[in-house]
Amino acid sequence: MKDLVLYCKSYHRDMQRAKRLAESVRCFNSGNLPFYLSCPSEDLPLFRNIIGSEGVTFLADEEIVAENSAINQSDLFALSGGLSQQIIKSEFWRLGICENYLCIDSDAYFIRAFNTGDFLAPSGDPYTVMNESLELRLFGALHKHSKIARNRDEECKAIMEIFGRTGRQYDFGPLPVVWSRSVWADLAEKHLEPRGMNFLDAIKLFPSEMRWYGEALLKFKSIELWPVETLFRCYHYEEQFRDAQKAGETDETLSQIYLGVCSQSNWDKELDHGQNKKSLLSNIVRTIRRRVLRRLV
Repeated sequence: MKDLVLYCKSYHRDMQRAKRLAESVRCFNSGNLPFYLSCPSEDLPLFRNIIGSEGVTFLADEEIVAENSAINQSDLFALSGGLSQQIIKSEFWRLGICENYLCIDSDAYFIRAFNTGDFLAPSGDPYTVMNESLELRLFGALHKHSKIARNRDEECKAIMEIFGRTGRQYDFGPLPVVWSRSVWADLAEKHLEPRGMNFLDAIKLFPSEMRWYGEALLKFKSIELWPVETLFRCYHYEEQFRDAQKAGETDETLSQIYLGVCSQSNWDKELDHGQNKKSLLSNIVRTIRRRVLRRLV
């Protein structure tokens, strides 16, 4: 069993993003970490054709979920993509491939060389992304988006109540994050199964795989806690990205601090696969606007 691998769950709309991620892995993977990419079985031919097999091992989502007989695949794939992908990511550990995995989304890419030491502590335990979302909360306050802080407060309170924890509120993301199979196993065996639940039930109850993992880690202490800040520069909102561009952020400057960049696909549509002409025109206008902004700063 490998100490650490990279894993990305994707699907056809994110294929071009996944291609960009795979290319960045090929460029910067100085530690030669294995890279696994899963997608629905019907999308596999497209991914293999567009991305190629160099440095990538492809899996079908169905192959991952089949490792847990307690999860009904019909029920799983009847859920929205936003929910089902959380379950698939969180079941990857059951394949028995690795002790730890860097779970990374298609809308992220690396910007500098990386190896095992960037993700595993000297003890061999993974670094745990764990923070209080202060930067994002500040962005919300500056732009009068009160829902950002309110939503996070509500989410933290809800998951803390499930585990009976009090004290400070923590976020355990954004992706990419390093997950340990020991934490997932303890969550399943010590919390979910005694209550007659599986991870599909957990996500339906509270839809945040990162918070389930983080609170389980704090509850069961499955591994030694090595907290770190976010690994990638993540732009959750387009306004956040524009502010960063005005401030002069580039991949080059960010590479001095972060391992990569993530522009979340819920607003950054430029790499949507199979987008229509109207969307393409809108994205062209958005790109021109960004370039103009860069010239103005």
